[in-house]
Amino acid sequence: MRRLQLISTLLLFSTSRNMAWRSSGSSNAELVENLRKNGVFSNQRAYDAMKAVDRGDFASRDPYEDAPQRIGYNATISAPHMHAAALEYLQNHLVAGANALDVGSGSGYLTVCMAMMVGPTGTVVGIEHMSELVELSKKNIKKHHSEMIENGNVVMIDGDGRQGYAEKAPYNAIHVGAAAAGVPKALTDQLADGGRMMIPVEQKDGNQVFMQIDKINGKIHEKIVEHVIYVPLTSRDKQWSHHH
Repeated sequence: MRRLQLISTLLLFSTSRNMAWRSSGSSNAELVENLRKNGVFSNQRAYDAMKAVDRGDFASRDPYEDAPQRIGYNATISAPHMHAAALEYLQNHLVAGANALDVGSGSGYLTVCMAMMVGPTGTVVGIEHMSELVELSKKNIKKHHSEMIENGNVVMIDGDGRQGYAEKAPYNAIHVGAAAAGVPKALTDQLADGGRMMIPVEQKDGNQVFMQIDKINGKIHEKIVEHVIYVPLTSRDKQWSHHH
């Protein structure tokens, strides 16, 4: 199993300048090219999606640095290598016409990458509990991908991602962008048969792991793929109180 060395997003706030990842570039194209060169992902469709979506539309500072960045409201956009890894693990589920869910959609970046992969006949629901971020993400998407919102390929929802979004379920692919203490049952319930979810999970010892969850013939199969550190998945009130 190829292990990505993953750095704590929390540490990176103070040190992102000097700990910038070797995949960093001076443009979106260079960043994505460097991620591929460094073996972060091998899949052509994931590469094409990340190349077609300018991270600069979704992160106001240092968008092409391979590190998490603040997007306001005490939230972050994950490092590009984490997004690349998520798309790589979900590549066979983010196919033309698929239905997908991005939990904790933040500034909207990965939701649009996922929508690129499912194409104009697919749908990706981005769900985020900070209404300010939902508005920001819509603004960001409209910069270069407004047709996705107009055609309903991307649907941005203000709500609790731990509950998923039952109206559009079941989902062939689910990505969760913040660590949960255990896997929310609503999300496994909303996974289509043959579907896959990638989710960072906080274990009892406080360590976090990136889990791949597959539903095969109605049964849930869990596999730890990497050790990671994400910001915790919290309630809106808790996040907001930290922000002020």
